[in-house]
Amino acid sequence: MYHSQQVRYARNISLPEIGEQGQQKLLDASVLVIGAGGLGAPLLQYLASSGVGKITVIDDDYIELSNLQRQTLFEEADIGCYKANVACERLYDINPDLQYEAITERLTEDNAQELISKADIVADGCDNFETRFLVAKTCMQLRVPLVSAAVMGLSGQLSTFKPYLGGEHPCYQCFYPELPSPEATPKCHQSGVLAPVVGVLGSMQAMTVIKEIVGIEPSLSGTMVIFDGGHMELNKFNLPKLEQCPACSEQPTNIVNFRQ
Repeated sequence: MYHSQQVRYARNISLPEIGEQGQQKLLDASVLVIGAGGLGAPLLQYLASSGVGKITVIDDDYIELSNLQRQTLFEEADIGCYKANVACERLYDINPDLQYEAITERLTEDNAQELISKADIVADGCDNFETRFLVAKTCMQLRVPLVSAAVMGLSGQLSTFKPYLGGEHPCYQCFYPELPSPEATPKCHQSGVLAPVVGVLGSMQAMTVIKEIVGIEPSLSGTMVIFDGGHMELNKFNLPKLEQCPACSEQPTNIVNFRQ
C-alpha cells in the first residue's frame, strides 16, 4: 500500500474491523453496480471514497431533470448524458486512485454472465423486477455475493444473497418466488420516492458491500432490513430459505465460475 493510500484511508485503517489487511482487500476488490440512479449515487460515492479498487457501473439510462431530486451525482448540465458515464467522471473526481468502467447498456440474458463473472460482488439498485431476477439468478449460478436494495415512497429494503453456500442461505426468489406483475409494482414516477430515503438505503448498501469484501460479520445473508422513513424505524427480520423455491431448491445448472 502506498503512503498516499495510507493517508487517504487512515480512518478506515484505524478501525480494528478493517485495518491495513481489510483496506488492501477493498483496494483489490471489483464491484459491479447495477443502476446509477437514486440508490447508486450514495452507494458509488462511498465505495469510491472507501477505496474499492475497481468499480463498474452499468446503466443504459439518460439523465433527466426529474432525476436531480434524488440522484446527487448529477447536475443540470448533465441532462441528456448517460448516467453511467457521468457517474464514473464524478467518482474519478472523488478518488482518481481507482479504476472505473461505465457500461451504457442494459443488463440482459446475453451479457449478464460475462459482466457478473468479472466481479467479486454485485450491488443491485435497479428499478425493475425483471433485471433483479436476472441478476439474482446469475449471481447464484456464478457464486457471486449479491447485495440488493430497493426503495419506494418513504421506505426501503436491503439484504445480501449467497444461496450457493447452501444450508439456511436463501436466494432472492425465496423472498419473491414469482415475478410480480407490472400492475403490482408501480414505478417511482407513479408513487414517488423521498430523496433522503435513497440516501439512507444507498449508504447502507455501501456499508454492506464493504462488510462482505472485508469479511465483517455477521453477513446479512438470511436477513432482511426494512427502513421506514415515515416512522423513522429500522427493523430486521429473518428471511428463511423457501423449501420449494423455484430457483434454489435444486442445484443450479450451467455454472461458469465457482468462487470459494
